[in-house]
Amino acid sequence: MNKRNFLRTAALTGLGVSLGWESLAREFESVRYRNADSLAADDLFWKKIREQYLLKPDYINLENGYYNFIPQPTLERYIQHIRDINYQGSYYMRTVQWANKKKMAAKLAAIAGCGTDELIITRNTTESLDLIIAGQSWQPGDEAVMAIQDYGAMLDMFDQVAERYGVVLKKISVPNHPKSDEEIVSLYEQAITPKTRLLMICHMINITGHILPVRKICDMAHAKGVEVMVDGAHAFAHVQYKISDLNCDYYGTSLHKWMSVPLGAGFLYVKKGKAPKLWPLLGDRTKKEDVYRLNHTGTHPCATDLAIGDAIDFYNMIGAERKEARLRYLKNYWTSRVKDNAKIIINTPLDSMRSCGIANVGIEGMTPATLGKRLIDEHKVYTVPIDYANVQGCRITPNVYTNTEELDRFVNALHALANN
Repeated sequence: MNKRNFLRTAALTGLGVSLGWESLAREFESVRYRNADSLAADDLFWKKIREQYLLKPDYINLENGYYNFIPQPTLERYIQHIRDINYQGSYYMRTVQWANKKKMAAKLAAIAGCGTDELIITRNTTESLDLIIAGQSWQPGDEAVMAIQDYGAMLDMFDQVAERYGVVLKKISVPNHPKSDEEIVSLYEQAITPKTRLLMICHMINITGHILPVRKICDMAHAKGVEVMVDGAHAFAHVQYKISDLNCDYYGTSLHKWMSVPLGAGFLYVKKGKAPKLWPLLGDRTKKEDVYRLNHTGTHPCATDLAIGDAIDFYNMIGAERKEARLRYLKNYWTSRVKDNAKIIINTPLDSMRSCGIANVGIEGMTPATLGKRLIDEHKVYTVPIDYANVQGCRITPNVYTNTEELDRFVNALHALANN
């Protein structure tokens, strides 16, 4: 790093810390009476939020879906948690670590809309849902239903139980632009037979940002005696909902995405009464009725657990409604400026009920890999190419710190590439 960049980085770090929690709280208090949709379009206001992030100047980051940057106030508290636990050593680990973990789980349950006895902290969505897939008492001939657009790690676990126990896997394909909720519900319904035990669905498909009608699918599946497991990796702290309203049996998510928790935290929801029949990933002597029986992890970096509370405080300060409105505004901002170009293909339904901050875009005649490479090489815009499951394009995931000036540069880049 040269001297100029070093000084710039130091200045930005200091800025994020100096504004801190109290100053941020005052900023949000000053706009508490403003309509969320109106505030979503106010770049001057969101510039103050942007100042809480330390961003590399080398490129425009439109790949927040894999890992969202931690804002500086949260990062500083996280570092302090590491120091505190290191200072206490074994005393902390043997006395209060589990009580603190349960406190953080309770804060998550309050936002997620479920009981504190239905949620445990895991490492990520993959661990959460693989625990459910592998934890079933599968019998040869049992069936499971999923989509080819589901996340690869969970599909891999289903492949493993198919090979190990003789489970039959039935895969559907979710259309990028469905005509109605009923079209999607019907696709899953047609795959269910009397042998179906578990149905997996995405709340928000990770490669396109497509929001599925979770409640309608769950109601349909339950009417046929089938449990539903939901991959909520991209929905939690992105769009507003309560798990209790979804009527699902299991729900897993990652907190390093839209909640901006340090790497290494997610959660698993298990509907009350369903924990006893699941086999834990690691052996545990806790009573079968207790969901914490599934939460044995061994020694782990518990500073991340404590940082969950700080990330929730930051999220609550922004406000769920304001954050969702801002993310949807950013997606609508850039898609509305490219959708009429015949050579630009949007692989995400743009209806407000079917997508929020994530969208996927491709260019006719150009592979996703080429598009991604040219965006970063020629225009300094970082994205992730997607080329499978009937989706060919780059996934675009802005965050609350993203501004319209950056999106204008991205839009100009898409038009230039499409027309050349």
